[in-house]
Amino acid sequence: MSKTIWDRFAPIYSLAMKSQKNIYDYMYQHIGEAVAGKNVLELATGPGMIAKHIADKATFVTATDFSPDMIAQAKKGKVPENLTFEIADASNLQYEAKAFDVVIIANALHVVPNPEKVLSEIDRVLVNDGLLICPTFIHRSAEKKENLWAKLLKALGVNFAHQWTAEEFKTFIESNGWKITASEVVPGRIDLMYAECVRKL
Repeated sequence: MSKTIWDRFAPIYSLAMKSQKNIYDYMYQHIGEAVAGKNVLELATGPGMIAKHIADKATFVTATDFSPDMIAQAKKGKVPENLTFEIADASNLQYEAKAFDVVIIANALHVVPNPEKVLSEIDRVLVNDGLLICPTFIHRSAEKKENLWAKLLKALGVNFAHQWTAEEFKTFIESNGWKITASEVVPGRIDLMYAECVRKL
């Protein structure tokens, strides 16, 4: 998906996600607990909603997006001192190996064409016993992949490159070398599967 689409959505993204308030409240709570005292990298931060909510729990947060306009939006308003926003491509990160205790990628793996490459980069920059948090929008059944909300997003140019069900997403994560240690499906206009993962031994 091109930067142009996300640059176009940058000014209204936070407003659009208000319809998914229960999902974001769930993520703020659970991610906040998971990153306590950790050095954190967030990929696909968008306008920085998650990063700003969880920064006070973490030691330091580096929040990134490949859309310059999203990062410009994220930098607006109050930004905690331990939070920095940077432009970065999740499939080709500029960070050193083993640099972060936790990597967050929320609501993004399903829209990138090469999620395997993104997971490989996460594996590279995460410490050996690090935590991957990858909440992802899913579909309720294999027979009905797109609900009305997903069709609306598609009409606006936001395509789901991967239309996983919960079980299909679990299989994808596990087939790429990760073990899911905590997960829950959170209902919404488009359901979210919250997942915390560690590397398989």
